[in-house]
Amino acid sequence: MLAYILRRLMLVIPTLLGIMVINFFVIQAAPGGPVEQMISQIQGTAVDATERFSGSASGGETIRGGGPDTSGSGGGAYRGARGLPKELIERIEKMYGFDKPIVERFFLMMKNYLVFDFGESFFRNKQVVDLVLEKMPVSISLGLWTTLLIYFISIPLGIAKAVRDGSRFDVSSSTTLIMLNAIPGFLFALLLVVLFAGGSYFKWFPLRGLVSDDWSQLGLLDKLLDYFWHMALPIGAMVIGGFATLTFLTKNSFLEEIHKQYVLTARAKGLEERRVLYGHIFRNAMLIVIAGFPAAFIGVLFTGSLLIEVIFSLDGIGLLGFEAALNRDYPIMFGTLYFFGLIGLVMGILGDIMYTVVDPRIDFEARG
Repeated sequence: MLAYILRRLMLVIPTLLGIMVINFFVIQAAPGGPVEQMISQIQGTAVDATERFSGSASGGETIRGGGPDTSGSGGGAYRGARGLPKELIERIEKMYGFDKPIVERFFLMMKNYLVFDFGESFFRNKQVVDLVLEKMPVSISLGLWTTLLIYFISIPLGIAKAVRDGSRFDVSSSTTLIMLNAIPGFLFALLLVVLFAGGSYFKWFPLRGLVSDDWSQLGLLDKLLDYFWHMALPIGAMVIGGFATLTFLTKNSFLEEIHKQYVLTARAKGLEERRVLYGHIFRNAMLIVIAGFPAAFIGVLFTGSLLIEVIFSLDGIGLLGFEAALNRDYPIMFGTLYFFGLIGLVMGILGDIMYTVVDPRIDFEARG
């Protein structure tokens, strides 16, 4: 198993490099960029603002990080730059690091990323690492609790449906799950706001923030209660349509195992049904469900939370990435892509390790 893990770790490097190369040049083909945006801002301001920027730029610029120049001009001939001094445009390019060839910028960026130097945001004047760490509590809260609740609901419900396959409970619960799965999480979030956050009926839950303003002054128990009070509606909105797939997966896994020969043999020996279910079937049926927990957590953590963050005024990774894409803030875009891509690949390895923990009979080394 150790040799298998080492091989997987070695594959992380070329895989991550491929991810960065593809995204780098895809974004290169997209119109717009930080240089163009700065030029547009300058042309939308008064002449004195332009002069102030020109004077400040000439006082010694620093390159803030490497990102692709998506203007498509190569030589600074931006469409929106007509009428601006050529020297000013060159200063803007140098300030953002676009005075170098694209290949050189890419390798310079990757060299910095190898030591986790993600540079400074173009428009926030803050280190990318500091921004990510600042937003992580919100995203981890949403991802962790949502994933745990989905698993705690889906596994018992899926087992109950498998044991009662074809019964009224199975049919009615399947119908309910399909209906809930068809409702987008953000629509359910809006419904929760209207019902319970002061929209039109009750005002039982807060509408914004991870904790209250006076959270630091509360006792330990009150801090926990305040935290979960703020998290109740966002997590509920993300959970409500997220456990249908896992529930059906659990049910089908159990049904497949229930009809196998070793289960019939165990029952023929007179073992209690509960012991047969949880002593023999559970480990085999739960293999794919439990082993997929790391990947499920990563999926919930970094996808699908943008609208929830917007609705409940939660400043997390989803909102940070969305704003960075709109503003073409390349240090944030590529820095977070590299960091979370690396986490995703490592989590894939942890998923394989989970397979061997759940079922020691699995031997990836022998399979290789």
